[in-house]
Amino acid sequence: MSTESKVRGVKHLVYGHRQQEGGGFTVRRPLPTAGLQLADPFLLIDELGPVEYAPGGAIGAPDHPHRGFETVTYVLEGEGEHEDSAGHRGVIRPGGVQWMTAGAGVVHSEMPSRRLQQEGGRMHGFQIWVNLPRRLKLTAPRYQEVGPEKIPTATSADGKATVRVIAGEALGVRAAIDTHTPIVYQDWSLDPGADVTTALAAGHTGLVYVFQGAVEVGELPQPVRDGQLAVLGDGDLVRLRASAPARLLLLGGAPLDEPVARYGPFVMNTAEEIHQAMADYQAGRMGHIARG
Repeated sequence: MSTESKVRGVKHLVYGHRQQEGGGFTVRRPLPTAGLQLADPFLLIDELGPVEYAPGGAIGAPDHPHRGFETVTYVLEGEGEHEDSAGHRGVIRPGGVQWMTAGAGVVHSEMPSRRLQQEGGRMHGFQIWVNLPRRLKLTAPRYQEVGPEKIPTATSADGKATVRVIAGEALGVRAAIDTHTPIVYQDWSLDPGADVTTALAAGHTGLVYVFQGAVEVGELPQPVRDGQLAVLGDGDLVRLRASAPARLLLLGGAPLDEPVARYGPFVMNTAEEIHQAMADYQAGRMGHIARG
């Protein structure tokens, strides 16, 4: 059996669409779309903004439940405040990440910071949903809050490619965040002339989402432009090139290969488990956010 490495090509492209979520904020969503309902283990990719809020105009996602998966919030600009039914509270600042394992169930609120709500300002970031395997659907909720100073960063030898490693490993640095299943989540910034190759395990789902400029992906370069999500083919390497400034997320994960039943904020394996999640939430078994 050959052990020769192979650079992944682009299998197909998906265009992100804009829609309203939460209290009425707009997201650009490449997953799920009509052309791509699931990229196992990834359930959802939302780009939040960028948006410029006037004083008093910032909106977010008030109290809502989750069960059976993980939400990963990554702030590029602005500030987000959160609180939940387990008593956690915090602020996510630019460059910071909150990796929340909802597990058995939690009610939480995600809002622009009070300062941003009062003074206005620019907000930009991502929320990604990562599925949990059947054995962890009802695990205890867990939070990992990592400030920008704790997100490892590396630069290519020629200085033209920089990566922030939220999950996984790239250019010799490893993420501080622990994941239940193998996950890659990287924020790449490419300067003109950048040409960088990074590993992504064979057999894992591979995605490239470009949110600034355009990137050429693969040995036979396939352009991927702002707002497009590239689903990668087989291989164990990803090659990225740019002729102008560009920025992208590189995502990867081990497929769970399990049935997916989803309804709004609940993701389980069967319809019966979804009905149970709804009943548990309605009965208050996921708790309530305590406020003074």
